Amino acid sequence: MLSLPAFASAQADPFNFRFTSGQSVAPFFDGWSRNPDGTFEMHFGYINRNHVEEVHVPIGADNLLESGAEDQGQPTFFYPRVHRQVFSVTVPADFGDRELIWSLTVRGQRQQAIAWLDAVWEIDPILRGREPTDEQRANRAPSLSISAAAAPGPRAATRAVTAARRAAGLPGPRRPRVRARGQEIPPALQPPPDEPRAPVNVPVLRSGTRPSVVKIDDVLDVTWTVLRGPGSVAVEADPPEPGTDGPAAMAVTFSKPGDYLLRVRLSDGHLFDEHELTVSVR
Repeated sequence: MLSLPAFASAQADPFNFRFTSGQSVAPFFDGWSRNPDGTFEMHFGYINRNHVEEVHVPIGADNLLESGAEDQGQPTFFYPRVHRQVFSVTVPADFGDRELIWSLTVRGQRQQAIAWLDAVWEIDPILRGREPTDEQRANRAPSLSISAAAAPGPRAATRAVTAARRAAGLPGPRRPRVRARGQEIPPALQPPPDEPRAPVNVPVLRSGTRPSVVKIDDVLDVTWTVLRGPGSVAVEADPPEPGTDGPAAMAVTFSKPGDYLLRVRLSDGHLFDEHELTVSVR
């Protein structure tokens, strides 16, 4: 019998096996951006190495910012797999060479994301370093407003109304991806007739939950992300009439009762508006 340390099961697997649960969560630094007032935004994300398990880590010794207050808006609910720019922390204009560290401990494994104002980590949060087109220069961010009414119950649904607009009809509809010449028809692989089939008792890895993305029209979409809470959310939408900026009714269903902090982001693919929404489900 092989004896392993207690933390071994939480390590990243060297053979790239996929695990539904039992693995660690690692925070990472996404980069920093400038604010108009001279301050800076430090952007953080994370990778939950599980493919199905949602991990909960409350604010405290296992989930804290080591510079300043331990609670600076970091999530306590972690979706499976990789999620970038989940939250950001504003630092002063004179932050200089200091570091901002997010520490996260899951299953006894402590990992850190270290943020600093190194020039190579500066990012453009809108165009990611690409030269903007005339259309993008003329674009203005959409606006988002939310009104909600909660219904009681362990799987209570919240009806939310979002109002969106975009300046002068910009940007235009997102262009579909065009395949390279010669790749218009993807190749198809056909197994040989004598290929052995997988045994029926071999489990199939199912996908975990993700933030809910709802399309409003051919340009705008709304993303609902759980930052804190005991469970995930599912969203169904009744979009407005095509060609109008009317409200869209959305039914948000919570998997478990409890207190939730949600981030709701309206995006046109280049610019966005977002709000945080606190909901209590009983």
